[in-house]
Amino acid sequence: SKLAALFEHPLYNTPMPEVTEKDKLFVVNPMEKFSLRSSGSDEWVSSSKAETLPPTGKTAYDTYPTWLKFHVGINRYELYPRRDPLLLPLLQDLAMQRIVSSVQKTGGTQLKLIMTFPNYGQALFKPMKQTRDQETPADLFYFSDFERHNAEIAAFHLDRILDFRRIPPVSGRLVNITKEIRDITTDKKLAKTFFISPVGNVCFYGECSYYCSTEHAVCGRPDQLEGSMATLLPDKTLAKRRSWRSPWRRSYHKSKKAEWELNPNYCAKVRETPPYDRGHHLLDLIDMAVLDFLMGEPHR
Repeated sequence: SKLAALFEHPLYNTPMPEVTEKDKLFVVNPMEKFSLRSSGSDEWVSSSKAETLPPTGKTAYDTYPTWLKFHVGINRYELYPRRDPLLLPLLQDLAMQRIVSSVQKTGGTQLKLIMTFPNYGQALFKPMKQTRDQETPADLFYFSDFERHNAEIAAFHLDRILDFRRIPPVSGRLVNITKEIRDITTDKKLAKTFFISPVGNVCFYGECSYYCSTEHAVCGRPDQLEGSMATLLPDKTLAKRRSWRSPWRRSYHKSKKAEWELNPNYCAKVRETPPYDRGHHLLDLIDMAVLDFLMGEPHR
């Protein structure tokens, strides 16, 4: 493929630093093993009490679902290796795995759902709210436009091409609103927002800060809905990590400007401020600025 040929370029073959245990984000109990509940089933069960080696002779790691192998491989340098053999099966899981639970994600400004699979994997589902050729009006403020599901997919592939590998794998998917959201949700607040449109389509709108109303409902055709499925990172209670707000964050105010827009010496100030005064944090931010510019992403 063109992508495989691109990865043969010397720029994509620079050596990675040696990854130590302290560089890893997520460590699993080495005794934890997974297996299918029964023959022909797609329901997985885990057991920490099984023997050190399964009867097949495989190690515990070999029994992990693809999403868990992805989590185990995350380190401070990359979310996944350049030529990760797990990537294709992980994307296939996102697109094809049976959905056993759908609940609305708490927080955030717009409607997103957490989808759970039989193998304990979870993904963030962002529904299609605009057609691909629909442009945002130029007068609309950058913090009040629709979030586009296909932008998530494009961002993942662009991130791979740039060799950053900082965006979790994302796949597109057609979801049946009736069978894969409405009928299986345990989210009572979400359940109350489903309705049938005047033309017979199944719709819902959830609860959020922006665009969660009957006027901005997400509707299927009649119940088929396109969206993006993004692999979730390990829960913060299991994989603790630090975060820093971007020094170039926007004010998100219609008239008030941020300090970086007013202070001509702001960059020098940032270079003297931890953690950007050492290591590669500032360079990583510049990488993200390049990614955002190429995507036309104004938020970060």
